[in-house]
Amino acid sequence: MLVVITLVASDTSTATQLAGRVGAALAPVSGPAERTVVLGPGAVDLVVEAAELAPIRRTVLDILDGADAGADACVQPWEGRRKRLLVADMDSTIIGCECLDELADFAGAKAQVSEITERAMRGEIGFEGALRERVGMLKGLPLTALQQCYDERVRLNSGAETLVKTMAAHGARCVLVSGGFEFFTRRVAAVAGFHADRANRLIEAGEALTGEVGEPILGREAKLAALLEEAAGLGIDPAEALAIGDGANDLAMLGAAGLGVAYRAKPLVAAEADARVDHADLTALLYFQGYRADQFSV
Repeated sequence: MLVVITLVASDTSTATQLAGRVGAALAPVSGPAERTVVLGPGAVDLVVEAAELAPIRRTVLDILDGADAGADACVQPWEGRRKRLLVADMDSTIIGCECLDELADFAGAKAQVSEITERAMRGEIGFEGALRERVGMLKGLPLTALQQCYDERVRLNSGAETLVKTMAAHGARCVLVSGGFEFFTRRVAAVAGFHADRANRLIEAGEALTGEVGEPILGREAKLAALLEEAAGLGIDPAEALAIGDGANDLAMLGAAGLGVAYRAKPLVAAEADARVDHADLTALLYFQGYRADQFSV
């Protein structure tokens, strides 16, 4: 089968040099490199013929780790690389913060909440129970704090808007699926260009939060269900979906997607994902799909 290795580095020269090293190192496990294509600044495709993906991935990651090049890579079959569905986590993926942690700051409980968040994202404790515990610390928080938190703390990560709007412009459906809260996903989805969003609901009483979250909680299995339902709604196979996330509650949807990408992820997630983005911004996901920089919409 044809296999495409996409390398995203700080500049085109570095990416091209890495492609040369990768091509030479792959000689024992693949056919000769068929072609090298520059997709944009710092992004290069290397196309080879190979029987299996796993040896290619190991070789590529070994080279990147050994070179300490600050580069990211994706190894996948050439056929079907451009996806028709994007399902993205929000906190620390599409945006640069954890909204619950930031809300807790307004309630004077950020240190306690952040510690629980970190353990949950590493998969050390169950997500649902951890969410209930953290939301409980927000009891009595005025509703005005939600808008203040959004205005002061929530920012799109670099490349997020370009990723979403480019895929949407080329016919893909883009869905934001978060273990966070509807208040934030609605606003982030609108700004970034997502078609839809799914998240949890904070319970209100009067002008304050009750410290409770609506049931059922959207966690790991609900994220997987969202991907499968969205794919079914489009009449496509999950293999035609791209999923991205950073925490343990993203693992099921990353595993079900045709391409599951770990973004600045916890070690457990990075180890199990098809590809990871540790250095580049979110436009790397466009390069992984074969988009050229002149096709970007933003």
